[in-house]
Amino acid sequence: MKIRNLSVVAAMLFVFFSCNQNPFTGKKTLALVPNSQILPMAFKQYDQFLKENQVVRGTSEASMVKEVGQKIATAAERYLNANGYQSYLENYKWEYNLVKDDAVNAWCMPGGKIVVYTGLMPIAQDEAGLAVVMGHEVAHALANHGQQRMSAGQLQQLGAVAGAVAVSEENQQIFQTAYGLGTQVGVMLPFSRSHETEADKIGLTLMAIAGYNPDEAAELWRRMKAESGGQAPPEFLSTHPSNDTRINNLEQWAAGAKAEARKYGVNNFQG
Repeated sequence: MKIRNLSVVAAMLFVFFSCNQNPFTGKKTLALVPNSQILPMAFKQYDQFLKENQVVRGTSEASMVKEVGQKIATAAERYLNANGYQSYLENYKWEYNLVKDDAVNAWCMPGGKIVVYTGLMPIAQDEAGLAVVMGHEVAHALANHGQQRMSAGQLQQLGAVAGAVAVSEENQQIFQTAYGLGTQVGVMLPFSRSHETEADKIGLTLMAIAGYNPDEAAELWRRMKAESGGQAPPEFLSTHPSNDTRINNLEQWAAGAKAEARKYGVNNFQG
């Protein structure tokens, strides 16, 4: 076997064995960068962010962020324990903070470090609306989406290096341009959108197990759509699904989320 073929086989085996399993979908996920490396870095960056920004404390909204976040995390623990993932959360350190910022946004770092911006609160409106957001963000952490993005980025860089070696010097610029555009639009953006869709679906289940009405998810995204004024790039050029796609998905999934929650004895849903 030629050296180049051996290298390809070795790379394929490396990717194959560098995988985790998504506890909600059962699918294998990329894990080229271990959580033992990612989580300490994420926790440090989160602490630094809190030092450099205005954390809202002692208000009813700040308390709501922490309370709803904890309910969602407890729902996640119930789900994981019931499905054979008892030790899955042992390295997670859940933290939920409201930060003063007009951006209509929230985010989660690997390991359960969550920020909600004050600009999102009027759109969330109440606990159920906030539970949609928190369920989505907790889902990102549980599905190790940050780890997958880092792993995919490494593979993208690896492909760029391999391609640059393979093409002639006079075609380097053409290759780099085509490769960069092709992998971004054809691979990385769809990869990101799939994560957002997955987090929407997992988050819907988590909010239902936490006792919140999953029907509120589509309502939240109608408010988000109204807030945006319809201004958004075409879906294929975006890291996120369109508002309409999300609304349609969430409407279709709501009944299934309620059915899953009933397995845990949840029959009443706060809306």
